[in-house]
Amino acid sequence: MNILAVGAHPDDLEIACYGTLAKYVQQGHNVYVCHVSNGNLGHVIIKPEKLAKIRSEEAQRAADVIGAKHYTLDIDDQYVDSNDNEQVKKLVRVIRETRPDFIITHTEDDYHRDHVETYKLVFRATCCASLAHYDDGVNLPTVEICPLYQMDTLANTGFTPTEYVDISDTIGLKLKALSCHDSQITWMREHDKIDFIDFVRSSSKVRGSQCGVEYAEGFRADLHYGRMTTKRFLP
Repeated sequence: MNILAVGAHPDDLEIACYGTLAKYVQQGHNVYVCHVSNGNLGHVIIKPEKLAKIRSEEAQRAADVIGAKHYTLDIDDQYVDSNDNEQVKKLVRVIRETRPDFIITHTEDDYHRDHVETYKLVFRATCCASLAHYDDGVNLPTVEICPLYQMDTLANTGFTPTEYVDISDTIGLKLKALSCHDSQITWMREHDKIDFIDFVRSSSKVRGSQCGVEYAEGFRADLHYGRMTTKRFLP
């Protein structure tokens, strides 16, 4: 299968679904990760232009850890907008290039505007990618509208999974990939006194306790009309 995961910021996917994505890679599937925003406002000291470059490099290293291919739409923080046709076209091209069997992304009622707009952007772009005359100046074939899975929120807040993936054997890879985001990890440890690696490990352990394994990640199938099939996609 081809699996595409779309997150708002660099490190969102690492937090919520990299254990699952690592399992897919180990099973021989093709995994693609795409960050919509460049994360340029995610630091108090480092200036946006420099930070955007740093965070893209961190995201690339994280993708390398699990063996995924990395894309970015390079949108500035707080400017992710599902009504922006150029942003839709950028994501349509990623979808047409990767030809996913399904997509993992944020939940539609997440806490952060960029997360919510990323969900809406994915929902809209998957439809547009199926239309023969949408952005037809680019030589990429259309794809069928694919199923979506919504991934967990930060700290599991306000999200009730309907499905779980046992990541006990890939939690090490998940945390190793997350640790590539040094610009965020170091800042939070030194200035906010938060051990973010332990924070994410603990969240995965909570999900594991809910489904009878050591570590897990939680998901919800997107149940909008035309999105789901009888096929099992999660490992």
